[in-house]
Amino acid sequence: MRKPTKAIITDAGYASRYLPIAKTIPKGMLPIGNRPIMQLVVEECVAADIKEIIIVATPEGKPIYEDFFNNAVNHVRKQLRAQGKDERYDVVREVLDFPKIRIITQDPALPYGNGSPIVSARDYIADDEAFIVIYSDDVVFGTSDTKTLCDTFAEHPDVKGIVIAQEMPREEWHKYGMFKLKDETKMTLDHIVEKPKTPEESPSNLTSYGRYLLTPEVFDYLKPNMTGLDDELWSVDAITKMAEDGDVLIVKTKGQWITTGDPKNYFLAHLRYVLDNEDYADDVREFVKNAK
Repeated sequence: MRKPTKAIITDAGYASRYLPIAKTIPKGMLPIGNRPIMQLVVEECVAADIKEIIIVATPEGKPIYEDFFNNAVNHVRKQLRAQGKDERYDVVREVLDFPKIRIITQDPALPYGNGSPIVSARDYIADDEAFIVIYSDDVVFGTSDTKTLCDTFAEHPDVKGIVIAQEMPREEWHKYGMFKLKDETKMTLDHIVEKPKTPEESPSNLTSYGRYLLTPEVFDYLKPNMTGLDDELWSVDAITKMAEDGDVLIVKTKGQWITTGDPKNYFLAHLRYVLDNEDYADDVREFVKNAK
């Protein structure tokens, strides 16, 4: 199996928690600092030397992503140059210099579920290459999980897949999928318990989120007639099936994952980015300290 050079990034849902703004722009285009969430995810792929990125969007989101990653806004560049502010265009150049980015829409014939965007990109994945899958509403600070996945695969090229995990406090376990390990020494997956109702039902303190390295075998288990909970097509179900036939490794993130899937955590992710990266971070700290 060839090492991954392609990543599938999914943003094909309708983000109902973010209405009304989500009726106009895709969730992955919400800002974190002066960048959209999607750009942070793409930059994570660039850090791992990914050569081609496939973004799976809604029909409404597709032209917005195409514009963001391809429109040089030359009229803006000319105006900035005339004003002696050409350096402000540098961040646009960075976007235009990203590796190949292909924008596609989810196949409307597929059932609802987070596995369907992956299937929609099937034609772009060769039968002998591993590939990366990223949920665009998961932001990771302090590391490139994609690079961790690629480096781990270089050490273990015979595995069927690799998933990234983060340790979570006990009071959070009921919100996420929690890993059951088959072999704690090898850190191999047995299955995932989705949103355990009590802490006692959770098999570990390791939660699953949207960072996977998969092999094309996953498509054998992502078929329209293989729906699970709520009649949806789940990527977790497919990965669990793969783990029954071979090794799927679990690797702990070297950074911090924050979901942007809901407004509260999106705000926290935005705040974390600002405090880590913006020159007005101290002003924000002072404002929060004095807020009543």
